[in-house]
Amino acid sequence: MNIAFDMMGGDFAPLEAVKGLQIYLSGTSRPATIFCIGDEAQLKPLFDEYKLSGNSNLRLIHAPEIIGYHEPPTRALKEKPNSSISVGFGLLSKGMVDAFISAGNTGAMLVATMYTIKTIDGVSRPTIPTIVPKLNGATGLLLDVGLNVDCKPEHLNHFAILGSQYAQHILNIENPRVGLLNVGEEEGKGNQLCKETYPLLKENTKINFAGNIEGRDVFQDKADVIVCDGFTGNVILKLAESVYDVALNRNVHDDEYFNRFHYEQYGGTPVLGVAKPVVIGHGISNDKAFMNMISTAEKMIETNLCANIQQSFSA
Repeated sequence: MNIAFDMMGGDFAPLEAVKGLQIYLSGTSRPATIFCIGDEAQLKPLFDEYKLSGNSNLRLIHAPEIIGYHEPPTRALKEKPNSSISVGFGLLSKGMVDAFISAGNTGAMLVATMYTIKTIDGVSRPTIPTIVPKLNGATGLLLDVGLNVDCKPEHLNHFAILGSQYAQHILNIENPRVGLLNVGEEEGKGNQLCKETYPLLKENTKINFAGNIEGRDVFQDKADVIVCDGFTGNVILKLAESVYDVALNRNVHDDEYFNRFHYEQYGGTPVLGVAKPVVIGHGISNDKAFMNMISTAEKMIETNLCANIQQSFSA
């Protein structure tokens, strides 16, 4: 198992990336081979400091350029072929690694994914999900959360299949229930998109459709996978992040439920619907977040998630 790791992506890289790598290696007896992509001049001293130099599971790949957060993605990818993101996708597209993870420029990651990694046959549009912590302690999934702000009914229908596959193979939820985010529970409610999506989900034999889900039920246990357009999903995601910030500002610390909202618990979000595993991390990723990004990529490889998605769409 080979994973390409962008060591330069993130506000606190490469230090936190190196520390996350150390945590990962110390916590597993059978680590994957990690292709560490970045500026050797910055990485080698850190590898020495954290006693990673000489580790047989690490391959240092020199990439002297970095795509900044405010650079236009498409232009940056063309003008910086030796950036850590460009090099990482090059390794993935050539089959030298099985997955690629980065907390770098999100736009560049998404553009590079679309241009270098093929969309799985039958998938109308790839999507990005987010984890939903439920009040009963369970975990759910919400998608799309920003990649597709304008959607058609068939897109949401495909998101339901993609989310179900991820929930089943990565979150270990057997026969996950799918809900359509709407303004009411009754069939026929909502805007035109929801009205036209409902019958598609109802007739989709590849999912376990549970009907409409209202906003007040997002954190309840009425569905395991909630589908919506990326505009709505992103608003919910940012609102949830703000609620977590409010909790901290109100001195609500060490709360078992609110702590589950912290990005570091999940590391990153996968791009679902493409042929190979790509995981995008938060720009402020710390060592624990980077460690969890590696673990997510590892699990996607181990469970053959992309192959299972492909089989689901070809059946």
